[in-house]
Amino acid sequence: MKLNKLIFLLLLLCLMIVTACTNNFQKVLKSTNMDYKEKMAIKYYNEKNYDRALQLFDELRIFNKGSLKAEEIAFYYANCYFGMNDFYTAGFYYKDFVNTFPNSKHAEECAYLAAYCKYMESPKYNLDQTITKDAIKEFQLFIDMYPTSNKVEEANNKIDELRAKLQKKDFENAKLYYVMEDYKAAIISFRNLLKEYLDTIYKEDALYYIAKAYYNYASKSIEQQKYLRFKSAIESANNFKLYFPNSKYKKDIEQIIKISSKEIVKYKS
Repeated sequence: MKLNKLIFLLLLLCLMIVTACTNNFQKVLKSTNMDYKEKMAIKYYNEKNYDRALQLFDELRIFNKGSLKAEEIAFYYANCYFGMNDFYTAGFYYKDFVNTFPNSKHAEECAYLAAYCKYMESPKYNLDQTITKDAIKEFQLFIDMYPTSNKVEEANNKIDELRAKLQKKDFENAKLYYVMEDYKAAIISFRNLLKEYLDTIYKEDALYYIAKAYYNYASKSIEQQKYLRFKSAIESANNFKLYFPNSKYKKDIEQIIKISSKEIVKYKS
């Protein structure tokens, strides 16, 4: 019983504190003293109470439009959305800040954060990657605008991370064509991956699947097409060996060359 009474008293105390805080905030909202509202907005912001700070900065942003205070208020305003993990809206206002105050001391930071917000919005590799491509563009724009920034290295690292995601999506899509036995589409997709990303980590696997796809494509082709397609399988397998002579796929590649060589002799005529 004593324990239940203590819990009840604690809950009652918490309720009283919340009620008092809410009443105080309502008083701030109703105040006509803009200096006081600005002071309280910054106080809430520093306490990471972004929701309340945002409500006040929203009013202050309109009231101070065109004034000397507009720049700082706009910066706080965007930061509030960022603090609330609303990266879509934060990104919009960071970009707007850079366009509106290009000479601000905060412009460089906002340009980076605009790109970072896109980065945070980037979905898993198997989903649509439009935002991922937009994030890469934003980071590249930041690098072009601020080439001497101490954030350039971090921006480049983020670009590499995002490009890796795009590569994984393209590789898995090409592999799916292979699994579905659409070998022609698989070959085209793997080749496009290698063309788009010269330094891709999937180069060994992509070249292997190209050789395998040509071999399977040839095996399932009509008689008149077998010679040329087995020949392509051998060329692709030899190309693989040129880049990866000691690969884990070495035995499989040698088998492709061996069988395909026998087949082209059979179908050469």
